[in-house]
Amino acid sequence: MLIKHKSIKMDKYYIKYDIDKHIATVEFYHPKSNSFPSAQLHEMVRILDELGKNDEVKIIVLKSAGNKVFSAGASFDELLSIQSFEEGKKFFMGFANVIMAMRRCPKFIVGCITGKVVGGGVGLASACDYAFADASASIRLSELSIGIGPFVIEPAITRKIGITAFSEMTMNPKEWKSPEWAKEKGIYNQVFEDAESCEKSVQEFAKDLSIYSLEAMRDLKSIFWKETEDWKEVMPKRAEMSGHLVLSDFTRETLMKFKNK
Repeated sequence: MLIKHKSIKMDKYYIKYDIDKHIATVEFYHPKSNSFPSAQLHEMVRILDELGKNDEVKIIVLKSAGNKVFSAGASFDELLSIQSFEEGKKFFMGFANVIMAMRRCPKFIVGCITGKVVGGGVGLASACDYAFADASASIRLSELSIGIGPFVIEPAITRKIGITAFSEMTMNPKEWKSPEWAKEKGIYNQVFEDAESCEKSVQEFAKDLSIYSLEAMRDLKSIFWKETEDWKEVMPKRAEMSGHLVLSDFTRETLMKFKNK
């Protein structure tokens, strides 16, 4: 039985999901390169928690609409609207909360990564339990170039690729890393020539997993995420770092330059 559910639609962006034969497919969209404003991050957390508790769901597929950009990370418009440290911390906790929701969700989350991936999008891809990508899914951590850092997503990324590769990405904020590099380092598990092949393989993989014991998969996931219990204390401190830096003159001037291009 196919169950469709459109969760949030504000202005021109949305998050929606459907459930078919124990597989929940969550799709997000924003007209500005699938970037995330706070409301969308909040809704993503709610959906993941809801699906985690739904006994009809065994596997979650996470994808974005379109094939050019999987996600550009944080909404620049919202970053520019931040006027206080408290607002900044709250915004960056939005990404932290999504990663924590992916962590605590007892279901395997399979990423379908088509198109370029920037900043917070790399954090989402890294927090997937298994990730398929197409040949256009290059990754980049651009935060340093705008005067901040990928603080709240670092634990998820480093968990997959290690601190050396994370440092390499962070210190080269203008450099795109190829999908093959991301696969070699551990963010992606499989890379396909095009989006169609990628999406087809994701569905086949999810279908295969959906026949297995939910209890066994839940226990396996707890092992995959071992030694991450301290993230509850780490994430707020990381959001505070970004909350301070986003108010700097350097960051605000740089964001305005990007916006006015």
